[in-house]
Amino acid sequence: MPIPQITPDEAKKILDENQQALYVDVRSIPEFAKGHAAGAINIPLMHYDTGSGQMSPNQDFPKVVEAILPKDKRLVVGCQMGGRSQRACELMQRIGYTDLSNIRGGFGGSPDQPGWSQLGLPVSADAGPGVGYESLLEKAKK
Repeated sequence: MPIPQITPDEAKKILDENQQALYVDVRSIPEFAKGHAAGAINIPLMHYDTGSGQMSPNQDFPKVVEAILPKDKRLVVGCQMGGRSQRACELMQRIGYTDLSNIRGGFGGSPDQPGWSQLGLPVSADAGPGVGYESLLEKAKK
């Protein structure tokens, strides 16, 4: 089944209207820490290697997603532009998630869609317990 594609404005509306809905930011830990949609949690699809400057797959992504998020929860999934979040949605759909939308333009925008930050939507730099990946990974290990 195709993943619904939504704009950042549509994502904000979903989050405002459904208090149970959640923004899942799949950008790397450093990207998330620089700023993200207010209320988002970070489960990176890829990790940034500071030594090589390259991205590598987060092998724990499916495990952390399943440990943290109920499979029927309303999830809006975003990254920097919309590519990684599309891949994350496809992976999540394969493991049983049913209420997913990919945010076209993501946080930073793409050539054809302004991103969350460009549209002036609420932004946070909180990457602490409960939202930052390290704390979610710890919770998943319990």
